[in-house]
Amino acid sequence: MSEAAPVNTGAVAWPHPDSAYFTVRSMQTKLHRWATEDHGRRFGDLYNLVYDPAFLVHAWERVSTNKGAQTAGIDKATVARIETWVGVEDFLGQLRDSLKSGEFQPVEVRQVMIPKGRNTGKFRKLGIPTIADRVVQASLKLVLEPIFEADFKPCSYGFRPNRRAHDAIAEIQYLASAPRNYHWVFETDIKACFDEISHTALMDRLRARIKDKRTCSLVKAFLRSGVFTELGDVDDTNTGTPQGGILSPLLANIALSALDDHFDRQWHGEMGSYYQRAKRRKSGQGNWKIIRYADDRVPRTLMEVAM
Repeated sequence: MSEAAPVNTGAVAWPHPDSAYFTVRSMQTKLHRWATEDHGRRFGDLYNLVYDPAFLVHAWERVSTNKGAQTAGIDKATVARIETWVGVEDFLGQLRDSLKSGEFQPVEVRQVMIPKGRNTGKFRKLGIPTIADRVVQASLKLVLEPIFEADFKPCSYGFRPNRRAHDAIAEIQYLASAPRNYHWVFETDIKACFDEISHTALMDRLRARIKDKRTCSLVKAFLRSGVFTELGDVDDTNTGTPQGGILSPLLANIALSALDDHFDRQWHGEMGSYYQRAKRRKSGQGNWKIIRYADDRVPRTLMEVAM
């Protein structure tokens, strides 16, 4: 793919956001097509895309227009402060230089506790990265997402482009209606999903598609960046993907895709044909379909069981 990737040499000409959008979309389309055409392909030469001017500009647009743009990380910098005191182009230029030279290192996320639902009395941890880290995460996601979207199964609905909770609900309603007639819904929740994801297992699944060592190292650096707690302590992050990071939902889906792959293999091996399903019913076994939504606001895993 290297012959099609943008080249970063010489002085930087920062593109207009509209132009950056179309450049990024064009490259994402190519990445997705290459990944779809060859599911065994491992991608190299991706890191230069992360600091490509078009990707950084588009990443900045996403971060600066997000509702959390005025929420600062541990460096106290907000989007407004960067625009007023530093200037967007200078900020992105410094970020690009540090990425290109390999000097960029993410810093600890600022941890806050927010209510978990209404009137529950429970709280969950939310990590707030710095604006610089958010922009790099957003750029990294722009590069990785189209590749892994080629592998994700249709049963996964959470944190994916053009998919939402209502689509998962519609799928359940579809399976429950005639002539499919799935009769039971078994609802489960993955406890502390974001906190307990194994870095080793996640990186293994990442490396199955990404052979660019600098890209993998950058992902690992974000995983291990640590947490600055409300008490002023710095905690290591040896497991999990901090909630609040732009990259975290994609990384969670990459990790949880192992679950989707397992159930997909089981479905096609044991329930893929009408004959197989009828045989299971006759022997008193259930047939099922899994629907997963990796979102804190609704159950992360929904399973239909037909009896």
